[in-house]
Amino acid sequence: MTSDFQSQSGQPLPPAIFLMGPTASGKTDLAIALTEYLPCELISVDSALVYREMDIGTAKPTAEELAKAPHRLINIKDPSEPYSAADFREDALREMSEITSRGKIPLLVGGSMLYFKALRDGLAELPAADQMIRDKLLQDAETFGWEQLHKKLQQVDPVAAERIKPTDAQRLQRALEVYESTGRSLSDWHAEQKLQQLPYNVVNLAIAPKDRSVLHQRIAVRYERMMEQGFVEEVRKLYERGDLDPTLPAVRAVGYRQVWSYLNDEMDYPTMVDKGIIATRQLAKRQLTWLRSWPDVNWLDSLSVNVVEDALKVIRSVHI
Repeated sequence: MTSDFQSQSGQPLPPAIFLMGPTASGKTDLAIALTEYLPCELISVDSALVYREMDIGTAKPTAEELAKAPHRLINIKDPSEPYSAADFREDALREMSEITSRGKIPLLVGGSMLYFKALRDGLAELPAADQMIRDKLLQDAETFGWEQLHKKLQQVDPVAAERIKPTDAQRLQRALEVYESTGRSLSDWHAEQKLQQLPYNVVNLAIAPKDRSVLHQRIAVRYERMMEQGFVEEVRKLYERGDLDPTLPAVRAVGYRQVWSYLNDEMDYPTMVDKGIIATRQLAKRQLTWLRSWPDVNWLDSLSVNVVEDALKVIRSVHI
């Protein structure tokens, strides 16, 4: 393994591979296939796969797949525990260092683009959470609705409001919390962020079907298959635990929040399925938007019979 990229000390940077893509694009299959040709070890980049007891709705790799190609950072948290991009960056850097120390290549695979960005660029040093302000915001959300809080964010931080949707309760709450605790907008804090160079020579791969209608169909088929596999019962077990609620990142995961609402008698079964599919397609659209602006990305077609060879060709072109 060699690299043309160098660190500040002049030493070649170790290689790493980012394998990104929208949901249902075939990332896991390609990642596992690449381990047969390259000395790679896999690290999951997925904000939902970190949680135990959430297997069906996250399309978590099967036991057989994990036995063949173990994924780090899967099943490391209970659904009651929040997990952030900062947590991921710390964990991923540790795992990458350990893999590299044994002469292997870290292959990071997943669709949580914020996590990839946090790893690549670092994170702004934001003020610590203020529980009193957070509780007040949650109370306001219950009273007035998240749409009203989003209008407030538009007034104090229009840049963040453009990026954060009214339905993204966690990020909306955090943006308002930062403003109310410091008097400065989240966008101001991010503007001061110092880029922290990732000490790796990264090959950026993105996989997706060229025909977007194929992706939409895959998403619908996969969601319906999840229902057949017992997705509702999986969420019901979480629902009946009694220590989880819709404000937690695990419960807000796409698919899970729709089934949670169904179990809470907020919608009927067909509506829940439709909303779950729509939400998953919207997630895929956001992931593709991220990827279109990602620098140095190499696109792979999910539908190509030579997708593994195409990926290997790109990887080897940068001397890994």
